[in-house]
Amino acid sequence: MTFRVVIPARYASTRLPAKALCEIAGKPMVQHVYERACKSGADSVVIATEDERIVKICEKFGAPVCLTSNTHLTGTDRIAETVDLMGYEADDIIINVQGDQPFVPYENIDQLAQNLIVHEQANIATLCERIHDEQDLHNPAMPKVVMDINGYALYFSRNLIPWVKHIDLHTQIYYKHMGLYAYRAKTIQQFVIWPPSDLELSESLEQLRFLSQGEKIHVGIAVKNAPLEVNTPEDLVKIRQLVAER
Repeated sequence: MTFRVVIPARYASTRLPAKALCEIAGKPMVQHVYERACKSGADSVVIATEDERIVKICEKFGAPVCLTSNTHLTGTDRIAETVDLMGYEADDIIINVQGDQPFVPYENIDQLAQNLIVHEQANIATLCERIHDEQDLHNPAMPKVVMDINGYALYFSRNLIPWVKHIDLHTQIYYKHMGLYAYRAKTIQQFVIWPPSDLELSESLEQLRFLSQGEKIHVGIAVKNAPLEVNTPEDLVKIRQLVAER
């Protein structure tokens, strides 16, 4: 089965403008993401953006790029347009690799594609990893997920789930959701037609739109821990320091 990686890279980022082009170790961030994705078993990798400045940089390092509308509210909307423009088949598996994950493990990309192939009941797959720091449990910027015994998502939240009166991370297992998705192309096209659900709006988590529509989301435990994402200037400083130390 064909699987493709689409990397949404928006220039007009609110917290860190032009972050896709921010330099890390002599390369723009989006180039790091692209090179990581190319190490996976994907049949194709394309960068989807709304800005000609990103197009020009991508062309310089030889990446295929798809120029999309500048009115999209989410990366999923941008991917849906890319699926149309690129002429992908309805059953193609599309991996959404965010343009702010410069050191995304390619092993996780392959794992995600395989999980969706194996779990035919699901039209979406994603990954999680165990939380070991109690501070993370109460961090609303770190979404949590709970699954059923077969690995399908029951709920995602920015709050602590499941709730317990006394937390003990040695005996209780909590999972944070990683922002890496696999979809069947036809499901992405359906997503942009559905209105946002009340749950999605209350939590500001678009994956809840799928659950509200009765879609199954398979959640695998990532084979590699997720490295730092770059959402703020502070994140950029941290990741540059990590690279310098290595």
